[in-house]
Amino acid sequence: MFRMTPLAVALTLALCAHSHPVVASGVPTSRSLLLQAAELPDGFADHFFDVPLAVRVELDRRLMGEALITLSRDERVVLIDFTDSHGQEVTSAELEQWQAIMQDGLPLGACQVDCPAGLQAVHYSLESSLLSIFTTGAERVDAPARIGLPVGGSSGLMWRNQLNLVGGQEQPLNGRYQVQARGSLGQWTQTFNAQLSISGVDNDPLKHSVYELHSQTERDGNFFRLGYFTPSFIGINRQPRSIGAGPETALGVMVGSSDALEVVGRKSSIYPIFVTANREATVEIYRNDVLINSQPVRAGLQSIDTSILPGGIYEVEVRLVEDGQITSRTEELVYKPSNWSNPDQRLRYNLYAGRESKLLSNWDDQEDGELTAGGAINYLLHPRLVLGLSARQVKDSMQFGSSLDWSITDRANLYANVSQTDDQGTGMDLQGLYSYSSGSVVASHNRSWLDTRNTYQTLADGTRIRQINTYNGAVSNSSLGVNHRLGPKNSLSARVTHSEGNVEGFGLNLSWMHNGRLFGSDANWQWSVFDRPGSASTDNRRDRGVDVSLSLALGGEGRSVRGSLGTRTARDGGTDRNGSLTYEQRVENALLTRVSGTVTADTYGSGLSGRTDFNNQYVNGDLYALQSSYNNKISGGLNLDSTLVIGGGKLAMTHQSSTDQAGMIIDVVSDLDEIALRADDMSGMGAVLKPGRNFVPVGAYEAGSVQFDFEGGDSHAATVQPARMRYHLNKGGVAYQQVRVMKTMTVLGRLVGADGQPLKGHHVINHASRGVSEVDGFFSMEMSEGTPTLEVQHNTEVLCRFKLDPALHEREDDVLMVGDLKCLPETLARVESISNVAG
Repeated sequence: MFRMTPLAVALTLALCAHSHPVVASGVPTSRSLLLQAAELPDGFADHFFDVPLAVRVELDRRLMGEALITLSRDERVVLIDFTDSHGQEVTSAELEQWQAIMQDGLPLGACQVDCPAGLQAVHYSLESSLLSIFTTGAERVDAPARIGLPVGGSSGLMWRNQLNLVGGQEQPLNGRYQVQARGSLGQWTQTFNAQLSISGVDNDPLKHSVYELHSQTERDGNFFRLGYFTPSFIGINRQPRSIGAGPETALGVMVGSSDALEVVGRKSSIYPIFVTANREATVEIYRNDVLINSQPVRAGLQSIDTSILPGGIYEVEVRLVEDGQITSRTEELVYKPSNWSNPDQRLRYNLYAGRESKLLSNWDDQEDGELTAGGAINYLLHPRLVLGLSARQVKDSMQFGSSLDWSITDRANLYANVSQTDDQGTGMDLQGLYSYSSGSVVASHNRSWLDTRNTYQTLADGTRIRQINTYNGAVSNSSLGVNHRLGPKNSLSARVTHSEGNVEGFGLNLSWMHNGRLFGSDANWQWSVFDRPGSASTDNRRDRGVDVSLSLALGGEGRSVRGSLGTRTARDGGTDRNGSLTYEQRVENALLTRVSGTVTADTYGSGLSGRTDFNNQYVNGDLYALQSSYNNKISGGLNLDSTLVIGGGKLAMTHQSSTDQAGMIIDVVSDLDEIALRADDMSGMGAVLKPGRNFVPVGAYEAGSVQFDFEGGDSHAATVQPARMRYHLNKGGVAYQQVRVMKTMTVLGRLVGADGQPLKGHHVINHASRGVSEVDGFFSMEMSEGTPTLEVQHNTEVLCRFKLDPALHEREDDVLMVGDLKCLPETLARVESISNVAG
């Protein structure tokens, strides 16, 4: 803690009107500090030089923050510390750079020699208590700067492991183990993506494949890729869709716009994906015939959780599994594009060429040896309108696509896609979203190609049979959904659908939701009426019924209960009366984050299900199981996610799932066992740090810094060193930092010379902080309790050192009063006990 003489503050504010400010264009010529001080009344200059002064600091007319400084008679300024840098107009990298420069001292006036960081001049105004720093960039017109690659590159490895399994007594085991690895070497990023998968089909071997094994670099807004990859238009923000399968993997080259590679954060698909389950069931999500996620769902219409799916625009197959049998298959679009970051760059492009290859893959239906090439463009016709075109050759057929993404107003969005493929015809996709003050309207229509002739089902005895109701041809789906709030407690939702092809007919879902109180707790009521096309789970008869549900929060400890009653069409086409009761408990500070259990009852009997979510330092995921009331068979699923990171010669495991950015391994060494730190990046990323090894994700390419402070903002008799760390990493890069939490105490004392006279304006430095002796020699500062040493500097020269023995001095709580400390040169040769050097 720094103290500033109250008299010095008052005199500076009261008497600074005698000085004359310097107004200049460009870099000013500094008016001598001695001339400004000469206008002070007699005797007051002693309280101006070599004492802590509170000032505002500007860099090229941009606020850097509030600080404590000292000014010497040789017109030199030395920074003690920034006291407030919130609301600063400079980057964290600039702040840290100039903090280090100013702590070594800067001469006032024009810089003549050894000018760091383009320094031109330093000026202090006594009138306004403003320290102004001017560099060669003072008159530079700000322009959108492109993020540069780190000088000298970076190194590191981020290796993500994912395991997804789903199966049961009436359901074959499906699953995958996927590796997504990204590393940095110099200014190139290496990517490896491979997986093992089980299809569940009888006699189908364990399949393995490598989808990506390439190196990529970015230059001047473009990227260049070389190696083995899956051809897709990754450089395009609004990707046109095509009918038909694309090439699996190819060996070749790819170039495109680099800002399209920005990471899409964890957010849901703009256009939701709905499923309608007749009973409690499981949703399986497949991309390129490989399971990427599975989720348990309740009976009725609901949207699936797409926030955990990868970013981008791509098609998935959604399978609804009831009682171990697949009752529905739909082709859906995941729409999670990144934002158009630079409107001055209107054209985005992507080109690739290569030879199809099944290197390191045992998939029989994957081609090998065929040439493939393609390209796509996006054009920003208007800030609200993006047009897209694509063309690619796959085997002997050409695939063409076009798209339109139109933000008609701030409330209305339209996405349209038209595609054509040789021998398969034309397809289209149209989706619109309109939001108003009390709700939203979502409309969609798509026409595509569906081929399920080669899908099979494995019976309980192991017999493999072709899937019932196979279909080959065009399918179309249309829907109109409305969500409307009647008030703060009531809302309505309605959704009308129409399907042609594999599933025929209209569907209708109406719901009324009410939020209120019941038994003193928050309660949510929902009344639903539905009439849907028939499926295999209703003997192909229409599914009609009603459902009433109630969700009730049980106190403020994360407990809740949900119950429902209703009717629906049974598996044999009759009426199925049903009910369910679910209990859920959220858990904090434990391995498990949430547990829930459900009991169901219907025409066929009773069923059970349970789910648990878990998340710790090393892994996150969920586990669930269902027991069918229809046949008492059990099914379930498991999702696991964990990442191994290597950097700076260190290794760490983390539950963080992203490998598309960069990161830092941080070792926290603390004198206090129960303390927790917080690491915050200026980009918004952050994490809680515990003693030991931690991992913090940070942004790639752009230079930044991570700041360390105590969790919750509580004050502690401790300090964190270093308080921040700069980084500049390539994608996949990992840096390392050790952070020390030192228990401290406040030291009060007076610094005197060999003649017993007070020493003012001397910098007193410890591992934990630094201070400045005032006019009377007194100083106050934080000192590490584990390393009670002090070093005294004046004009960058080390004059003496002390090693304090707290047992020899008076102490009140965390304040140690050491009296006079006599600064003698012989203390530089050896660090002596304070009792030998104190006066």
